Amino acid sequence: MARVIESGQFQNEVADGVIIVDFFATWCGPCKMLSPVFEELGLEMEGKVKFIKIDVDKSPDIASKYSVSTIPTMLILKNGEKQDAMVGFLPKEVIKEKIEKYL
Repeated sequence: MARVIESGQFQNEVADGVIIVDFFATWCGPCKMLSPVFEELGLEMEGKVKFIKIDVDKSPDIASKYSVSTIPTMLILKNGEKQDAMVGFLPKEVIKEKIEKYL
């Protein structure tokens, strides 16, 4: 299950392995559409990939660090390094296929 984390926790959360970061806001319609898809993938890929969420209103420093200007944006990080980004609502299969390239 994806956890919402804040700035102080971010570095520890993304240090090891493949991590998918969902940048969202509570007021964002497409973010609300993506949320159940993100949760499903988190359950399906548990043990292989870590899924975390960042509220851009509460952690604007992290959004700025990764130049996130549109939400939802999902980043694929591997051992703390940005590998890829996906912007907007995407079907579950498309997201999963992209993530699997980094496993």
